[in-house]
Amino acid sequence: MKVELNGHGVDVREGATVADLVDRAGAAAGTKGVAVAVDGEVVPRSAWEATRVAAGQGDEESEAMQGG
Repeated sequence: MKVELNGHGVDVREGATVADLVDRAGAAAGTKGVAVAVDGEVVPRSAWEATRVAAGQGDEESEAMQGG
């Protein structure tokens, strides 16, 4: 199925979770400062493994960085 990951259409398997997309985006498991929103709703880290994504949903991932 196709979802939008950080502004780009990507194909993922049926039943993919937010955790799968975080991994696909290249964020290391357990990395602090990573936030995820699916269709504009923030998904708590504790729910990443259980939150499935659906075709057509938009997923944005952000990583906090130090600096100005």
